[in-house]
Amino acid sequence: MKVKGKIVALTGGGGGIGSHIAKRLIARGARLVVIDRTETLPFEAEHIRGDLSTLDGIQDIARQLTALRPDVLINLAGVQYFGPLSDQSDSSISLGYTINLVAPVLLTRAVLPAMIEAGKGQIVNVGSIFGSISFAHFATYSSAKSGLRSFSEALRRETSGSGVEVSYVAPRAVRTPLNTQKVLEYAALTGMKMDEPESVARRIVTALIHGRKDVYLGFPESFFVRLNGLLPRIVDGALRKNDDLARSLFLDSHPLTLPKS
Repeated sequence: MKVKGKIVALTGGGGGIGSHIAKRLIARGARLVVIDRTETLPFEAEHIRGDLSTLDGIQDIARQLTALRPDVLINLAGVQYFGPLSDQSDSSISLGYTINLVAPVLLTRAVLPAMIEAGKGQIVNVGSIFGSISFAHFATYSSAKSGLRSFSEALRRETSGSGVEVSYVAPRAVRTPLNTQKVLEYAALTGMKMDEPESVARRIVTALIHGRKDVYLGFPESFFVRLNGLLPRIVDGALRKNDDLARSLFLDSHPLTLPKS
């Protein structure tokens, strides 16, 4: 899709990855509309200031998007929890599923009728490698992103022949403020690779431009996605050491510090 002159709605556009996506789309001549709770943006774009963490907030944004009739919706906004499920609060669980899964579904529903009526449009859902390889201590995050992946696949089949395209892009870990200190410690312990926001943003925009259906970023993570789909018990064994290392991060008797760079 050529985005020049097209209305592109982007959730989480003020964040680490989002700001890079925004700048790329603006450079290509898109009419960018950023949905973000931040008061100001570090670039020039239309701004819908809203809250994706509550049903009322999502519905308010959905009404504005229905009136806007965007040509493209990029569902990027997300939150992450890393830790034992038994330690995760009710509010954190609700927040994660609401922002990572409920919001993309409701916003997609808001813009879809106009796209189908026009016979064209594109939905880009940004998930995670964790949505295909369900990592220990990321239980709610992994399952929410897994839901987003399945939603994208089902929606693609539902809209087949309508002119509406659905892309699902799954980055691996990215160096953004979304990562807590514990996540950084986990990455250091396990050797987990983390990509830079700008390179991930470039791949997301490329997926949009070329209408790619499923994009999994990083190796060997993209290989493990396929292996997990066929032989998940083999992946269990491959990840067991890292799972044990992650578990040690939450034991008071095993304090850990990041190695000096």
